[in-house]
Amino acid sequence: MASLIERYSYIFSPFIKESYRSDEAIFRTTFTKVWFAVFAVAVVTVPLYLGEFHIYFLSTLGVAVLSAMGLNILTGYTGLISLGHAAFMGVGAYTCGVLINQYHWPFYLAILGAGALGALIGVFIGVPALRIKGLYLAIATLAFQFIASYTFLKWTSMTGGAAGINLPSPRLGSWVLSSHTEFYYIMLFFVSLGLYAAKNLFRSKYGRALMAIRDNDISAEVAGIPVFRYKILSFVISSFYASMAGALYGIMLRTAIPDEFGLDISINYLAMVIIGGMGTILGSFLGAAFLVVIPELLNWTVSLLSGFFADPNAIVILLSPIKMMFLGFLIMFFIHVEPTGLAGIWRRIRDYFRIWPLPYT
Repeated sequence: MASLIERYSYIFSPFIKESYRSDEAIFRTTFTKVWFAVFAVAVVTVPLYLGEFHIYFLSTLGVAVLSAMGLNILTGYTGLISLGHAAFMGVGAYTCGVLINQYHWPFYLAILGAGALGALIGVFIGVPALRIKGLYLAIATLAFQFIASYTFLKWTSMTGGAAGINLPSPRLGSWVLSSHTEFYYIMLFFVSLGLYAAKNLFRSKYGRALMAIRDNDISAEVAGIPVFRYKILSFVISSFYASMAGALYGIMLRTAIPDEFGLDISINYLAMVIIGGMGTILGSFLGAAFLVVIPELLNWTVSLLSGFFADPNAIVILLSPIKMMFLGFLIMFFIHVEPTGLAGIWRRIRDYFRIWPLPYT
């Protein structure tokens, strides 16, 4: 075995770290840097090869990744359950619309302003809610979801009621950014900024404190971590991400309506975190991609099957609930069978080939 290890030592040498700085680097190996550069070039140039629908689909995926990352900070990294994530997205979308329509803010400042207001509301919701935990915290955030949904629907002077409010196309000076391709690059900028900030957060002492609270909040408090303060920090950051994602979503749709920010959307984002992998940035990518792609595949399957029946509408109505049933099944499957999610599956595959041809245990 020793000779075998010496023979293949070149495989392991890139992964051996001699300092704390090198171990905490974002890109730890040349291999990682090369693949990240390839990925960056791909996401920047992909609109050149796709149609408008596919670019719109990728923009939807990017917004989902940003919002899922916000919930992952709260649930995956801090261990707090929220059922009101979509409500903060709604706050962001409506705030962005008001700032652009009534106060004529540039769209980029309106997006940041929407995130700031969401973070401020997160403080007011988080201070009383985070004094409790577990099921009670989930119920408290669920109550906020219902309050927000009722406000979006009934405060017609501000939100437009059931009809919602319209958001104009974003502008840079006299340049109107009206195409899906132009919005894609707007989305890409904010998502890249958000993910870079999240990555650096968890390389800092604040991120490590959040993970300590997730693992055991009593031990973290004994170790000198102000648990309540860090829980508030996590809730505020999560609210900021959700509101910023909601603002981007409103700009993409050119409208903000209550139906887009209901309880079912909050459950979808919680499913993204669970299926993708809690406590990993990669999990936010994989979970969002999985739950954005799967509904489209199910819609395509339903439309394909409807062509074989005399009454296509009847089969569509019959099979539509299957999508929610399938989502519930996936949540139960990953909780019981694969709690580390898609990110955990990817890590095992990566580690297997990292040490190949040596045995993986």
